[in-house]
Amino acid sequence: MHLKYESTLREPLVDGVKDYHKVTEDIIGPIEAKPGKLWYVGFFISLSLLAFGAFSVFWEVYFGIGVWNLNRTIGWGWDITNFVWWVGIGHAGTLISAILLLFRQGWRTGVNRAAEAMTIFAVMCAGQFPIFHMGRVWMAFFVLPYPNTRGPVWVNFNSPLLWDVFAISTYFTVSLLFWYSGLLPDFATVRDRAKTKLRKLLYGIASFGWTGSTKHWQRHEALSLVLAGLSTPLVLSVHTIVSFDFATSVIPGWHTTIFPPYFVAGAIFSGFAMVQTLLIITRKILHLEDYITIGHMEAMNKVIVLTGSIVGCAYLTELFMAWYGAVPYEFDTFYKYRAAGPLGWSYWIMMTCNVITPQVFWFRKMRRNIMVTFIMSIIVNIGMWFERFVIICTSLYRDYLPSSWSYYRPSWPEVGFYLGTFGLFFTCYFLFAKYFPVIAVAEIKHVLKTSGESFKNDMTKYEQESADKFAHDVAHAH
Repeated sequence: MHLKYESTLREPLVDGVKDYHKVTEDIIGPIEAKPGKLWYVGFFISLSLLAFGAFSVFWEVYFGIGVWNLNRTIGWGWDITNFVWWVGIGHAGTLISAILLLFRQGWRTGVNRAAEAMTIFAVMCAGQFPIFHMGRVWMAFFVLPYPNTRGPVWVNFNSPLLWDVFAISTYFTVSLLFWYSGLLPDFATVRDRAKTKLRKLLYGIASFGWTGSTKHWQRHEALSLVLAGLSTPLVLSVHTIVSFDFATSVIPGWHTTIFPPYFVAGAIFSGFAMVQTLLIITRKILHLEDYITIGHMEAMNKVIVLTGSIVGCAYLTELFMAWYGAVPYEFDTFYKYRAAGPLGWSYWIMMTCNVITPQVFWFRKMRRNIMVTFIMSIIVNIGMWFERFVIICTSLYRDYLPSSWSYYRPSWPEVGFYLGTFGLFFTCYFLFAKYFPVIAVAEIKHVLKTSGESFKNDMTKYEQESADKFAHDVAHAH
């Protein structure tokens, strides 16, 4: 019996009696089987939402941005709210992959693959909102800084909107590379198990000729560490740059220095909530309870309660500074038009969902309850959507001129566009769950012999036997 290097007091990361073959069967099996009825129902609903979203976008492009309920006062509405919300959701995947990999956190192995996929799909959804918000979408290439003949029409490097383009495209590229490089060993496993020539060919192309040699693994590990090092500053910088869209302006309620850290904490908060929503459903439908354990859920709930507390602290700081700063316009924005006023209800939904309800996770029993976690994950994402809505709409609907005050409610193309991005997100996720391993098989095998339940039990037994033998020897010597 070889000694293991992990404490037997720690919770196992893989439940049940498992060996390498069983791990492969459990995770690769659902890809090889025909999808069930639930998969087809979900996929059809997603495609329907996607079609409605495409129609809404066509309507907006054909008739112009005037079909959205934007006006002179409210220049940003649902579109930028949804953009910031989707970018926030994309944060947890890269954080789980990169930062937890660098910190050598074993519990990331069960959840990182699905979280990375979620990041990529969320960034795909987010990127569309600013493009269509331009109005003349065929001019979208104007935001790219390349040598052109347009004379003085050049991109404005002082604008955070331009840096959004850089940040999000870089974030998407690095996340995609990270996700795909992790998939290579698993694609090779699917290729080697394939029953038909077509599957063998397609997964063979996807795996880039992976053989599992020492050289391949060495390169794979080196690449993972380099990408993790690149991704870590990206996690922090992307949402910081998104927050600069607001913080560098002069509108009351926006130009605050707390925005960058508060946006990053909020993004991780909503991102982890979305990971919980997806993984609770995935583990149930694909029967992966032994790999995405209650321990994984608890670890993510700890992150949610931490980041939720940071966000709550930021809200209170904003209220304090609006009072302490003694600027009447700032005070009115926060106290008269956000906390009260015609859109005051959205502020209190935000406060309840983001600050009050996550406090239940201070109790271990609640952190480990699947139903509570699932409901909370949805509440948090509703709250985080309202946070973006409050920041944008309640800062804009009351201007310096009472004659231009207005009340904002979205039009059907705005709602349709938002629903369409849900359609895109879930269409991609359903296809991912069907054709790709949802859990990183190679990484689960890596932690199996140190953190698998059956191996831990053997270890505990071995330690007990060693202690008994030692006690017996001591007694015998006396």
